[in-house]
Amino acid sequence: MKKFTQKAWWFFLLPLLILGFVFREQLIGAVKPPPKYKTTKVTKTTLTQTVAASGKVKAEEEAVLKFQTAGYLKWLGVKKGDRVKRGQIIASLDKETLEKELKQEILDYLNERWNFEKDRRTYHITSDDLDKYSLSYDIRNLLEKAQFDLDRTVLDVEIKNLALKYANLWSPIDGLVTALDTETAGINITPTTATFTISNPASMVFVAKVDEADIGKIKVGQKAEIFLDAYPEEKISSSVSQIDFTSTLTSSGGTAYEVKFSLPTNEEEKFKIGMNGDVEIIVAEKPEALVVPLEAVREKNNKTYVWLVVNGQPKQQEVKTASGNESQTEILSGLAENDEVVIADFKNLDKLAK
Repeated sequence: MKKFTQKAWWFFLLPLLILGFVFREQLIGAVKPPPKYKTTKVTKTTLTQTVAASGKVKAEEEAVLKFQTAGYLKWLGVKKGDRVKRGQIIASLDKETLEKELKQEILDYLNERWNFEKDRRTYHITSDDLDKYSLSYDIRNLLEKAQFDLDRTVLDVEIKNLALKYANLWSPIDGLVTALDTETAGINITPTTATFTISNPASMVFVAKVDEADIGKIKVGQKAEIFLDAYPEEKISSSVSQIDFTSTLTSSGGTAYEVKFSLPTNEEEKFKIGMNGDVEIIVAEKPEALVVPLEAVREKNNKTYVWLVVNGQPKQQEVKTASGNESQTEILSGLAENDEVVIADFKNLDKLAK
């Protein structure tokens, strides 16, 4: 009897347990909060399209100086980092030999001048015009040759004088000495082994390499924003000032064009040669554009849609879009300003759409 009673109890309790489990699941489902979705509002804004490129800070006014002839570097008056003024002599070759050669050419000129004047006195020539009627052919040729010889000695003197003059190297601009091939005097140099670079720190620009695929969108005067690695929190407003006509190669071997951008006044020499950075060039602007974040737009079965929240419930809303930028998409139809759309947590929504 006892054994029968235990079995009876199990037959009685089992249905109750099953009903209780089902009721529990329904109760949990009833009180479980609905899934939450990250949303945002549809807004109107000025939609900008940009082209990005990387580049460096350079000096727009820069001079690379070298002697015109080889020689003995006798004097060096600057070192790297020195400031120089326009017209300041920064280095000199040995002038002793050049001075002696100039004196020798002057003496040759004086001797030729004496012979020239002697010949003219001999034949009673008082003007620069040689009268072909009163002078014989031989005499006229002799006097013309004397004139040629004199002119040649004049040129020799001028050439030696220039050589002496160019034995000094002077700066054509105000600036800083930013590079020297040699830092000591007392050595023999050639034009290819001794160069001196002067850069004007007041004329700094940013030069970026724009990819060939984007260069057709770039125009002089377009606004731009520069971000230098040295000042990551600072946005520098600028504009396109020059676009190179000839191409250059990128580090990966691609074709690009150098584009120059103005920089603000270089107070306290904040901008230094070689600083790396990036630039965003504004190539198009559309005011009052209706936009949503790029991640809100979905595509399925050749249709473009968003999840539009209506009365707290998301539903699929087909939309027509236009080109946007790296973070926003323009909406041409299907939405209105201040509509609420889902921008994340799409997993549960996609299940609803099935």
